[in-house]
Amino acid sequence: MDTLTNWIPNVIEYSNLFPQAIVDTLIMLFVTGVISLLIGLPLAIIVVVTKPEGICPNKTIFFILDKFINLFRAIPFVILIPMLSDPTRWIFHTTIGIKMAFVPLIVGTVPFVARQMESAMEEIPEGIVEASISMGMSPWQIVRHVYLKQNIPGMIRGMTIVLIAVIGQIAIVGTVGAGGLGDLAIRFGWQRRMNDITYVVLFLLLVIISIIQMVGDWLVKKTTH
Repeated sequence: MDTLTNWIPNVIEYSNLFPQAIVDTLIMLFVTGVISLLIGLPLAIIVVVTKPEGICPNKTIFFILDKFINLFRAIPFVILIPMLSDPTRWIFHTTIGIKMAFVPLIVGTVPFVARQMESAMEEIPEGIVEASISMGMSPWQIVRHVYLKQNIPGMIRGMTIVLIAVIGQIAIVGTVGAGGLGDLAIRFGWQRRMNDITYVVLFLLLVIISIIQMVGDWLVKKTTH
């Protein structure tokens, strides 16, 4: 214990803050991941099927959604946070704590999810889609049994990449009072020059990322046939 006190004295002193910071980080990660998937996956499906070479081509819908996704992907996340402060205040009646993080996190993540899911569905060979059409399957049946069912590993890989990226965004919202491990790193590690807290936060984030990657790889292996 004396050795730890010498190496990481500030971590020991403020150890009571770490459990809640970890919980806040995981809550933001889970809520952002689930809601972004629920919104981003349908967007990806619509983009794929309405492309000029898709099963239900529609230039207008494809153009609008494609540009919409590109627009929000192009906005740096640090700019997205203050830009969405008013909608955040309107929805949650606050601009601090983990609630204030949900709006910018979700808005910034949905386009990323949409592109990842779109890429995953485009990995399906065109021959399979053409065969499904020749068998008389409806567009919904093709979406359900081909685009979704046939490439579950690809979508899992995409979501693994998304969740790891969200960890970085969660650390950023910590700089504006959203809580989580990023908040600890800023308030104590940077502002108070407690470098040992910064290093421990970094270690914990690496652990979370490693777990996400391992679970993602395991799920890909289990769903690959």
